[in-house]
Amino acid sequence: MPISYNYLLQGALYHSLHKELAAFLHEKGYTDGKRSFKLFSFSLLQGVYQLDRVKKNIAFDGEIKLTISSPMQDFCHSLVNILLATGNMRLGTQATEIEKINVRQLKVTGDQAVVKTLSPAVLYSTLLRPDGRKYTVYFQPGEADYGRLFSENLQKKYRAFWGTDAPAGNVTAKALGLPRLKVVNYKDIIIKGYAGKLLVTGPQELLQLAVDGGIGSKNSQGFGCVELQ
Repeated sequence: MPISYNYLLQGALYHSLHKELAAFLHEKGYTDGKRSFKLFSFSLLQGVYQLDRVKKNIAFDGEIKLTISSPMQDFCHSLVNILLATGNMRLGTQATEIEKINVRQLKVTGDQAVVKTLSPAVLYSTLLRPDGRKYTVYFQPGEADYGRLFSENLQKKYRAFWGTDAPAGNVTAKALGLPRLKVVNYKDIIIKGYAGKLLVTGPQELLQLAVDGGIGSKNSQGFGCVELQ
């Protein structure tokens, strides 16, 4: 089971934002009914590493790369400005030097796109057992509930961020190749996600939001970050 450093990255990102924005996202975020969305996502750390499962640590050797995405311009500006000013990002007790920042704006131009996950995408439902206890069911690409939740999630994010109804039409997601199951222990909570490439079809505005803000749930915890292919 992969060792999760997601919470360290999440904390580092909050500390790399202006205090008012960090407080808003951490305490409230953008809401749609009872749901709250932070509307940013980030990738797994990319680089050469050694994994010690006994000591539960990861040692990276050399340069590492991190992708962060968000539809919020103030989030992106705040993050870049502070990282450039400080020149480092602290992961737990380890200070990492910022060597380079590349800023890109990936544009979806039609009603179809291919995306590649940079961190596992998580889609789930919480159900009740006959005795009243809750349990979680995770879904994978190809299952009917995966497609329904994929579309509903983007529609809720759109309403929360823009404060208006989402464009008419659902988003469909089709796996290109065999999805890879990733089981992550996040602060002693087991989370199941899937990695791979997806062909997504639907309203351009919702596809753009998927690229900018991430797909599925738990984006601000390091899940569902995607890159336009």
